[in-house]
Amino acid sequence: MLEAQGKRLPGYVVREFEDYLKCGRLEHGFLRVRCEACHQEQLVAFSCKRRGFCPSCGARRMVDSAAHLVDEVLPERPIRQWVLSVPYPLRYLFATNPEVLSRVLTIVHRVIGTFLVKQAGMTVASGAQSGAVTLIQRFGSALNLNIHFHMLYLNGVYDAAGYFWPVKPPSREDLDRITHTIAKRVSRYLEKAGYLVRDVESEYLDLMPDEQDAMNAIVGASLTYRLAFGPRAGQKALTLQMVPATDQEVKTNELVSHQAGFSLHAGVACKSRQLKKLERLCRYISRPAIAEERLSLASNGDVIVTLKTPYDDGTTHVVLSPVEFMGRLAALVPRPRVNLTRFHGVFSPNSKLREHVVPQRPPDKEGAKKPKAYSLTWAQRLRRVFAIEIEKCEKCGGPVKIIASIEDPSVIQKILAHLGLDRSQETHNRSPPPGLFDPAAALL
Repeated sequence: MLEAQGKRLPGYVVREFEDYLKCGRLEHGFLRVRCEACHQEQLVAFSCKRRGFCPSCGARRMVDSAAHLVDEVLPERPIRQWVLSVPYPLRYLFATNPEVLSRVLTIVHRVIGTFLVKQAGMTVASGAQSGAVTLIQRFGSALNLNIHFHMLYLNGVYDAAGYFWPVKPPSREDLDRITHTIAKRVSRYLEKAGYLVRDVESEYLDLMPDEQDAMNAIVGASLTYRLAFGPRAGQKALTLQMVPATDQEVKTNELVSHQAGFSLHAGVACKSRQLKKLERLCRYISRPAIAEERLSLASNGDVIVTLKTPYDDGTTHVVLSPVEFMGRLAALVPRPRVNLTRFHGVFSPNSKLREHVVPQRPPDKEGAKKPKAYSLTWAQRLRRVFAIEIEKCEKCGGPVKIIASIEDPSVIQKILAHLGLDRSQETHNRSPPPGLFDPAAALL
């Protein structure tokens, strides 16, 4: 369809779809694993390891990221989550210009970090600083492009000597001031950079290029909840309203602020040593874009996306044609070499306080001078989070060992034919990614 219009998707988006279709399928390669006790063998298919929309690989990355943050980055100090959403035009700018996104994120960190330092009764000039880990999420509940920031901040600051000073939670008035400062400074930066054009009567963002390529069209359609392709291109996606519309107002005690299209929320926090709650929070902010249980297939072939939380107007589902659904997925694919996890303050790699803040293990028996942060194996993390045991045989409980990696197509075909396995069959000992559609859970 795009080629007929003289447009093409970027190569990294095409590779995302191609690798996803091979993820978890035995005919594209696998590992042979064998129990050292009873010698029972199993086949484990390769995964695509992409970070766009694969539910299986996204879940694996979620577990790995959460365990890494809790075990090797975040200390046993109070942590507060700050969530920042930006106006719709900025979401388009951030999706197409990662350099601007990085600069804006630096501005946001300076505003919040300075607030925390002042809350502790100190000054930035004294060397006091807080720390934050930011995970950049690109998706909304309806699989629309919605770039926003989930920031895990220390609920306190470290002074120049490395001593931690906790601070009180922010008030609604504090959030209003912070949000207003962020909006003002970001707007000033964008105006100086030439993205924000000041008019006599209004201000607007001049972000749209003169000639949009295919990816720009997809991004623009996704963040405005409109359709990029298909017979309804340019129109809003079809929605289903299953519950009555509600007139919800922000609670007076809720820590959220709205200023000039910016929204800042800071109502979720973890106390010191609440490691289980902190890990659940880390898994939430690093979750994949798609949850299999929220996708279903209608009788006419359309894809039904169940919203995590109904909209205020009662909308509970979004209905997309297959082509429209693929357009939504394409918009969620991040550009190569764009890091979606950022470290600030005492957690940044060049911070002098980092080695005194992040969790450390005791020196080894040989008396290592610089203790290193410990790391769990992937199997150990699966066992800890999901209670999944993959290092032991399901039959006898003996240890399992990898004996071969099969990648030659001719050898793959011979092994699968010998075992009587269909070449389209997914592996049975891992959770394979779904196809683009799940016909078993149709709603209509």
